[in-house]
Amino acid sequence: MDPAGVTHIEIVRAIERLHRRSLDLVWADLIQASVDDLSPSQVMMLFTIGAGELSVRDLIERGYYLGSNASYSLKRLVEAEYIVRTASERDRRSARIKLSEKGRRLCEMIKQIDKSYRQIVTGSEEETQDLEITFRTLKRLEQIWSNALRYWEIPSEE
Repeated sequence: MDPAGVTHIEIVRAIERLHRRSLDLVWADLIQASVDDLSPSQVMMLFTIGAGELSVRDLIERGYYLGSNASYSLKRLVEAEYIVRTASERDRRSARIKLSEKGRRLCEMIKQIDKSYRQIVTGSEEETQDLEITFRTLKRLEQIWSNALRYWEIPSEE
């Protein structure tokens, strides 16, 4: 590790590994529940859709999905009846999506399993606080990196 502290690249690599492990956990949960008609990434897309209704464009922006991957996953989710896709009333070219009852039930099941993972990670008050600090730090990094991209603010070394 860099004597000056953790580097940007180390953080990104840790996030990538963490993301991979989280998808592996979702995969194991799906197998345990005998759900074999969608992938862990598609499950995460269901959580991005959430309780409301949104446009496909909003989904892509919120979840940072690539257009072709999002289209494929949405098609699969509609075919498997996890989401309902309807044409927008204002613009028939634009689609609106929302979770179906089947999609809501799956999300609820995953949320219940997630509670057990949280209990494993947060065995004490100190670990609970650490997890909350980690979450706030990751959200802060996301905001800083988004702003850097949006405004091309690359900090200079002084």
